[in-house]
Amino acid sequence: QFINARLAFQVEILQNGLRRLAVDIVRATAECDFDKAIHLSQTYCRQIETETGHAEEAIGIVKDMLAGRDEGDGTLCLGRSETAAYLGITIDTLRNWELNGLLRIKRKKNGYRIYTDADIRRLKIIRSLRCANYSLTAILRMLTALSADPDTDIRAVIDAADETVITACDNLLSSLSRAAANADRIHHNLCRMKEKYHLNPPL
Repeated sequence: QFINARLAFQVEILQNGLRRLAVDIVRATAECDFDKAIHLSQTYCRQIETETGHAEEAIGIVKDMLAGRDEGDGTLCLGRSETAAYLGITIDTLRNWELNGLLRIKRKKNGYRIYTDADIRRLKIIRSLRCANYSLTAILRMLTALSADPDTDIRAVIDAADETVITACDNLLSSLSRAAANADRIHHNLCRMKEKYHLNPPL
């Protein structure tokens, strides 16, 4: 159990439910509820795969922006709740990002917010940076460097920054890779523990 706890908390990824899942795995193991712990470890692995995909996508988006490539076909137009569901985040999280200046959303004549292709791409970058434990202030600084201001030399700003979005996402991918390896070891240990002790108390 101590080995599993150490593996679960060795990599600090707090966002998007990963930390909570790690805690739940350790608790279920301590209760000798190995079926539940195994199920949670499988969920944990799937979530790591999802976050890895998000980080890789964010890197691709930033590279496209720096290369001046198109940011979508302009057909996407979502409301706030639709956007939150599309990104797998809560409406409160989305609102918080807006209140902290990470995103400025246009409104329809009726006052409802609309999220475009460019907004969604920006939000995907924010989502991965938050998963990498960057503060909202740090994210704002990085996104400001990626401004679409035609008079700004974006590459020069990025090169001069202490942290770039790409570097941040690369670091996140490394952390997720270590977390995935640890999760595999946890799952293996749990299967051995279940076989050895033959315990599965009712919930």
